[in-house]
Amino acid sequence: MNPQRVLTLVGFLIGVVGLVLQFSISIPAYLSAGRNLADALITFFTFYTILTNLALVLIYLSDLTKAQWLGWFRLERTRAMMAGAILLVMLFYHALLASLWSPEGAAWVADSILHYVTPIFYIVWWWIFADHGKLGWRDVPMMLVPSLIYIVWVLLRGAVVAEYPYPVFNVTELGYPQVMLNIVIVAIALAVFFCCALAADRYLARSSTIRTPE
Repeated sequence: MNPQRVLTLVGFLIGVVGLVLQFSISIPAYLSAGRNLADALITFFTFYTILTNLALVLIYLSDLTKAQWLGWFRLERTRAMMAGAILLVMLFYHALLASLWSPEGAAWVADSILHYVTPIFYIVWWWIFADHGKLGWRDVPMMLVPSLIYIVWVLLRGAVVAEYPYPVFNVTELGYPQVMLNIVIVAIALAVFFCCALAADRYLARSSTIRTPE
């Protein structure tokens, strides 16, 4: 087994462990709080951290298997997009959310994996193994689409159940004007991270060309 496949498998297993551990903590807690199973599952998958980490797992899986349904996760645009998105997850959590609670035991392990270990591991993996040089600045708007769809979903669901996964989207407490401003800030941050990923992609492609003998 070559080094790339080994590290891809490691990344896959780390992601699965983090997600399964968080699932085993969150779902029983939701059920104990009086939610039904469907509501508990929807709530769990409303968190951007969960969705982005799930995407990373599927990217690794798309490298480990030839399953056709994983084709979107093999696209270089998807992989660069997730490098930017998971960087946002790590920095946003560390700067704004980590101080709001103090997890212990298994919760601390899951929290550390999903917010620190998987982001760093994936960015390094992408840096080393991605097929760089196939992206352009025109890809940035398309990279924003999944996250904007997610935000629309959060707002629509919140309007119905008055519950939001993150304080910056809480219309009940902040009101729509402040939440809209927060969304603009998040979108700009994502665009900046995506541009950084594209800049890194171009740099790595040039470096690879220089190192490759003719």
